[in-house]
Amino acid sequence: MAETANAAGAALLIFLTLVAAHVGQTVVEPIVFAIFIIALMFPLQTALEMRLPRWAALLVTVACALAVAITLSSLIVWGGGELVDWFAQNLERVKTSFEASTKWLEAHDVFVGALITEHANAGWMLGVVREAATRFNVLAGFALVVFVYVVMGLAETSTLKANIAAATNEDTASRLLRASARIAQKFHRYMLVRTVASLTTGALVFLFALAIGLERAAAWGVLSFALNYLPYIGSLVVTILPALFAYVQYDSAQAALLVLGALGVIQLVIGSGIEPVFSGTALAMSPTVVVFAVLLWTFLWGLPGAFIGVPIAIAVLTLCEHFPSTRWIARIAAGEAPRDTRDDGV
Repeated sequence: MAETANAAGAALLIFLTLVAAHVGQTVVEPIVFAIFIIALMFPLQTALEMRLPRWAALLVTVACALAVAITLSSLIVWGGGELVDWFAQNLERVKTSFEASTKWLEAHDVFVGALITEHANAGWMLGVVREAATRFNVLAGFALVVFVYVVMGLAETSTLKANIAAATNEDTASRLLRASARIAQKFHRYMLVRTVASLTTGALVFLFALAIGLERAAAWGVLSFALNYLPYIGSLVVTILPALFAYVQYDSAQAALLVLGALGVIQLVIGSGIEPVFSGTALAMSPTVVVFAVLLWTFLWGLPGAFIGVPIAIAVLTLCEHFPSTRWIARIAAGEAPRDTRDDGV
């Protein structure tokens, strides 16, 4: 009876937490992203503090975090710009391919052309531009808030660790500190897995595009690398778009299907096969939990949730693993058979 009550209480707490995360997305989301970045960068800051003054170590750490973010953003902007430039140079080919495809669809009672003509007017285009500008402003504001939290958090992390260690309940403080260190280790391992998978995906996509003569092969490779940090969603984008471009370039549905199939296999093997299994094994998480975390947080927070979903699951399950009352949750979600874990530490 007591176990049933504990399970019901845990389920209710999880549900209320998810509702709060969705309703308070504007407030909670930048804090979660900042904590994730701080966990990744704090070991670097700690190492630098052994050789530099604290303020200098903080400055270098923040500069490194900014350099990584700017590099990834620049790669996406460059790749997208290359594709927009190709689109502008091949506007007539795009128009011809669109007309041919709509005629084929209309012959099969699918009237896409009429639907687009009905909705793609000047008002619709203006609305798209306004929406894009709004989203850009929101993203810029979000990035600024995250940056402020990261700087403040890195400056205060050492003090926070000392305050936790000095807490009245020494056992709870010890467990929290061990769990925090373990979470940071898993975050580093997770990002290493994603980076290796992204580099492999980008290289394979580039080589395949080069082999079949698909134009702007470098852009496809770069976008495949950068967008692979968005599990499943980024992979879907860089699988469908090259197929559409191949249809226009070769004026052939067979070529489009070939590209779609080949890139689908690459993404399936790396993104849905090797990577979740390796991540789950390394992080003590079932591959099913990895996929579920991505889908859940994408539903709650959109594209940012697709990126941060797995780190959130890592943090929650690692915390559960370090406390006897919630250890059963970590064991259920583990990607391996449970080991003998005692209450004196994990």
